[in-house]
Amino acid sequence: MPALPAPVVDVQEVSVVYPAKEQAVTALDRVSLSIQEGEFISLIGPSGCGKTTLLRVIADLEQITSGVVRVNGMSTRDARLARAYGYVFQAPALFPWRTVLGNCCLPLEIHGLDKAKARAVAMEHLERVGLKGFEGKYPWQLSGGMQQRVSIARALGFEPKLLMMDEPFGALDEITRDRLNEQLLRLWERERRTVVFVTHSIPEAVFLSSRIVVMSPRPGRIVDVIESGLPADRTLDIRDTPEFAEISHRVRMSLQDGHGGH
Repeated sequence: MPALPAPVVDVQEVSVVYPAKEQAVTALDRVSLSIQEGEFISLIGPSGCGKTTLLRVIADLEQITSGVVRVNGMSTRDARLARAYGYVFQAPALFPWRTVLGNCCLPLEIHGLDKAKARAVAMEHLERVGLKGFEGKYPWQLSGGMQQRVSIARALGFEPKLLMMDEPFGALDEITRDRLNEQLLRLWERERRTVVFVTHSIPEAVFLSSRIVVMSPRPGRIVDVIESGLPADRTLDIRDTPEFAEISHRVRMSLQDGHGGH
């Protein structure tokens, strides 16, 4: 068998322990995970299980206590400095006094692109997320779902091969969330970026992912990694199929098993 290419993300035996006066808190306990180029990986588990901590570790926003993390063959610090990834937070975090276009241009201008080039790049990505024509609006004039699409466009501005998303649709209503799930899946199909996605939602994880990583309650461990097997060109209708129900059931059972062990 030919050797697999080097993973985009390689996490080996990583632990994160927060010191405390009475008792240290272990957020992650010897977590190992390799993510190949073009995969859509969802991290799912109960609140406090370390999903966001693991994402922040990969993004060099959180320091590890032990273990090794490599991103595109580099240390997480070098990957961050090389702008090797985009990061979408739970809230859009847009500047209310800047237009949609201004928000998307700002990080590009900070990193040295001239204004004309930054504008062209930002407009291209706003079009990709379906916001062409809204570039002159301000965040307060947009719905929550549209604001989050601005945040995604901004994260794509550096053309990152790796996109990390921390529950970006968690605060949205179900209809808007479904629509953005479908738009995100179409974007992933077209561009095949590697995506690491944090969610609490079983249907969202199953619908979006090529693999679903199930985590246990604190201390956070990986209890199961589930291959999707669903077709890449799936639509929301697939949620009514036996195949979708079977994968959802396995995720639910893995979550229950993870709870049972603690």
